Amino acid sequence: MTITFEQLIALSPLLIVGLLVVIVMLSIAWRRLHLLNATLTIAGFIIALVTCFLIGDKLPLEVTPLIYVDKYSLFYSALILLTGIGTAIYAYGWLTGYPDNKEEFYLLLAIAGAGGILLSMANHLASLFIGIELISLPLFGLVGYAFTQKRSLEASIKYMLLSAAASAFLLFGMALLYAESGSLLFAKLGLSLNEHIIHYPVIMVGVGMMLVGIGFKLSFVPFQLWTPDVYQGAPAPVATFLATASKIAIFAVLMRLLMTSPIAESQALLLVLSIIAIASILFGNLMAISQRSIKRLLGYSSIAHMGYLLLPLIALQTDSVAAQITVAIYFMGYLLASLGAFGVVSILSSPYCGDDKDDINVYRGLYWRQPVLAIILTIMMLSLAGIPITLGFIGKFYLIITAINAELWWLTAVVIIGSAMGLYYYLRFMACIYSREPLANDQPHKQVSVNLATLFALLCAVITILLGIWPQPLFEIALAALAA
Repeated sequence: MTITFEQLIALSPLLIVGLLVVIVMLSIAWRRLHLLNATLTIAGFIIALVTCFLIGDKLPLEVTPLIYVDKYSLFYSALILLTGIGTAIYAYGWLTGYPDNKEEFYLLLAIAGAGGILLSMANHLASLFIGIELISLPLFGLVGYAFTQKRSLEASIKYMLLSAAASAFLLFGMALLYAESGSLLFAKLGLSLNEHIIHYPVIMVGVGMMLVGIGFKLSFVPFQLWTPDVYQGAPAPVATFLATASKIAIFAVLMRLLMTSPIAESQALLLVLSIIAIASILFGNLMAISQRSIKRLLGYSSIAHMGYLLLPLIALQTDSVAAQITVAIYFMGYLLASLGAFGVVSILSSPYCGDDKDDINVYRGLYWRQPVLAIILTIMMLSLAGIPITLGFIGKFYLIITAINAELWWLTAVVIIGSAMGLYYYLRFMACIYSREPLANDQPHKQVSVNLATLFALLCAVITILLGIWPQPLFEIALAALAA
């Protein structure tokens, strides 16, 4: 098999990030300079992001049987790269003063970014599995990076053990599907399964086991128990990447897999996905109500948001175009809101001052001490709650319209109920930010100057408002990014 120049160009985002891994590794071996390695990482991600916008006219293109590059994969690659840029920017300030080695953080981040891009381009079960492992394995180290803190180390061990079990389920499910179909390619897998439908029970067991593995990565109920503990224990910049890039990449490849497989039309599978969606929405919102840690609150709310995103996945066979547009717009709003919210936690936190500043008491009266950070948090909470003039409202609006058009009445009702519950705990946290009650004596606050991390979080907030008022550019991008 020969690789043409056009195929290399199509692969450029993945190749650039892969080259970035090598460059950062050599840079660390040459000299440990925190600023240099952080700059290299951010610059590499930015260059890869720019190439995503330059190569669209040469697509779609199948590079190998494992990788298919189209505007759909470039859109989700761009979201992953944007998350990588934000994570690296937040990590620089968070790691300043860290007593141990700092540079390996950026190496692990670059490897995880490459895994996310590979997932968005995956067209084969082998590349799906490689991508999932490539994005998961570096996260074990990133989650436990502040290993001197008990909570961070515990979160890393918990995530590693449960992720290994999920990978075993995923592999076993793939083996069963391969045994029945004789192919690992998404398109051929779908055709073969359609011909071998007489072995329906075996096929459904295989799909079910794959769903367990993917459900763990996406924090679907009942595979979500790790989520709040790992979010709270992980360094705030890592929680940013974990909440956004890993879920966006895996959801993108799951949607592509379901679009090419007749199993997606199975009423049994749609029923299971509906039950998971309802359970995730209700459980995530109910548990978030009682949280006093912003990282746990965002962890539980992410469970609910993943439940919301199952609705367009269920409606995929009814209207594929509307479902894909809804997922793209919703993920963009969720990404910007998470980048801003976790970014504020990162800015206020530092690894040599104990656990991250995520207790609600730290944010009591934040507006009167750090008005810019308070406003950023306010916009992000409003967007996550789906309040008008934010991008979160546009995503929630498209979500409900898609569900109504697909006549998913029960799921639509659950989304409305879940959104009302979410409104309560998001507004409660916002009220705390603007409270005039004094800060607790045992919660010293960190004075924050305007820096690159603050500017990046502020940019996310501004884009959230602008796209909430005028969403047409994002709608056109999402329409162009439809899978073939």
